[in-house]
Amino acid sequence: MNQKELSSQLTDKELQEAAKNNKPSHIIDAFFIGFLVGIIIYSFAANTWGVVMLIPLVLIYAFLKKPKQYKALKEELKKRNLQ
Repeated sequence: MNQKELSSQLTDKELQEAAKNNKPSHIIDAFFIGFLVGIIIYSFAANTWGVVMLIPLVLIYAFLKKPKQYKALKEELKKRNLQ
């Protein structure tokens, strides 16, 4: 969700609920990113290209994008004075 979507689509209560549910957990995210990087290294060493390497890359991108979405939610909460 970008800033325009947040400001136009969500009500105050929905925005607060989304911010509460979208809070990133840094330790768990770091564990999963490390695990996925390990899968990529193993598949590279075993010469297995394809889906085995593509899926972890997509999941790593999703884990890295989550804090940006949370930041956008917090900015919208601050803009609406709901903190």
